Amino acid sequence: MKKTILFGGSGFLGPVVLKKNPEIISVGRNKPPRDTINNHINFKSLDNLKFLDDIDFDKVIFLIGSSNHHVINNTVTMGLDFNVYPLKKILTYLSKRKIKKFICFTTVLLYDQKKMTLPVSEVQEINPYVNDYIFSKYLSEEIVKYFSSKVPSIIVRLSNIYGYTKLIRPDLIPTIMYNIFTKKEIKIWNDKPKRDFIFTEDAADAVLRLLETDYTGIVNLGSGVMNSVNKITTLVEQLSGKKIISENKPVSGPMELKVNISLVKKLTGWKPAHSLEEGLTKTYAIMKGYYKI
Repeated sequence: MKKTILFGGSGFLGPVVLKKNPEIISVGRNKPPRDTINNHINFKSLDNLKFLDDIDFDKVIFLIGSSNHHVINNTVTMGLDFNVYPLKKILTYLSKRKIKKFICFTTVLLYDQKKMTLPVSEVQEINPYVNDYIFSKYLSEEIVKYFSSKVPSIIVRLSNIYGYTKLIRPDLIPTIMYNIFTKKEIKIWNDKPKRDFIFTEDAADAVLRLLETDYTGIVNLGSGVMNSVNKITTLVEQLSGKKIISENKPVSGPMELKVNISLVKKLTGWKPAHSLEEGLTKTYAIMKGYYKI
């Protein structure tokens, strides 16, 4: 039986996917967390992928990239370097192999914020020219489409993802959690936006199910539920006993966003297993162990 390989097992979502399926082979420059039992193969660069020649695989989950909006939008080539070129390199190699499925990730922020109707579906119009981050994700999708005749692919447009991690992340909830355990005063830019937040364990379940489908193309992945940042901070305050201050600064992106997840449900039978309260409670409990609070 051919294997599945996963690039990015030391990142945010990768370790969760690996733990759900110990048969997946991790490939990356850094090893996954110590409690991950999957086989791991180290590599130095995507410029030389010959080491994959001896691995009998036909499915690939590609989680190499950056979602650090603020840094990408202020660094001339970071979006290309982290989100576009890696895809071009891996797909060039995979186009010479017999691959059944390739899964990679972009963002629901591609949808045109001025024209979107909630919940936003895959057929709605996009606007990739908002900033460098969103444009890099658009170029990533175009790279995948370019290779689509040779590498059957699914592009997952991901909503706001959260969960436990030891990494310092740019995402809202992991940042709040990190600050809860490391700082006396916790501040956020604004608690008014309402977004679609999906727990990493739920996202991992959906990805593994998509891997087994015959579908190719774009699919949204979120919880299908819109929650305010204020609700999140209130729940975290209750868990931690610490106050979170909103500075009411202007924020980028839509003030309200909810994802239509009917396609992923239809394709896989998947649905989120965790409410926001359940996901936050688990995230807090696990990360509390990291910091020995």
